[in-house]
Amino acid sequence: MLAGNFYNITQQAQEPGQVTATIELNAAHPIFQGHFPEQQVVPGVCMMQTITEILESAVQKKMLLQKASIMKFLNMIDPVKQPLVDVTVTYKEEEAGLKVTAMLKREDKTFMKFQGIFK
Repeated sequence: MLAGNFYNITQQAQEPGQVTATIELNAAHPIFQGHFPEQQVVPGVCMMQTITEILESAVQKKMLLQKASIMKFLNMIDPVKQPLVDVTVTYKEEEAGLKVTAMLKREDKTFMKFQGIFK
């Protein structure tokens, strides 16, 4: 679990089928010693785990990624220069599971776009 250590949620709002949150990244987290010491970058797997955790908090159950049809990393996140990131997760129940669309961005800069199925 990354919440409370790698990042903290500073703001969160939920409505049926959607949750939005602003997270504050912990630039002092040990993960950045290896990714990368001179140029800290949030790993893609951490972005994906953040989406999963915010989805789980919204639906109040553990979720497992079944299929990722879109997973685009558009810009790097330097936690020193960009400590705040806005996360939007939209979800809808379908036969295959929860269809999820998510985005990590801040103002006019999009860091990641995701679409897939969770169960």
